[in-house]
Amino acid sequence: MNFNNILIGSENPQRLVDYYTSILGKPTMSEGGYTGWLIGSGFVSVGPHDQVKGKNAHPGRIIWNIESADVKADFKRFAAAGAIVVREPYNFEEAPDAWIATLADPDDNYFQLMSPMEPASAETEPARITADQRG
Repeated sequence: MNFNNILIGSENPQRLVDYYTSILGKPTMSEGGYTGWLIGSGFVSVGPHDQVKGKNAHPGRIIWNIESADVKADFKRFAAAGAIVVREPYNFEEAPDAWIATLADPDDNYFQLMSPMEPASAETEPARITADQRG
């Protein structure tokens, strides 16, 4: 399997398109009311959804992440472009070189800039969902 896309549904998708364009640049695709940006090998997309009204009541429930080799510099660039700051770059004592910054979009969906994470070991097998687990 390969992760392909996260779709952010909105009652007002154009507001989110304008917001994400200001921080991520020109969209990679725009078709049929849906707009997306390729980040690495996956897309973040915005579009209408009839079950979404207003702002996200639980913004921390799903947080999507953008890997960044320089979280502090990308944070400054995003903030200067109008990103909504939830938490400025921070790290943890046990991982002083790993940085995280939390941002939000106008619908109050959270996303983060994160330092690259290395696999725990070359021996670690990636998680795989089997047919039995899918049901």
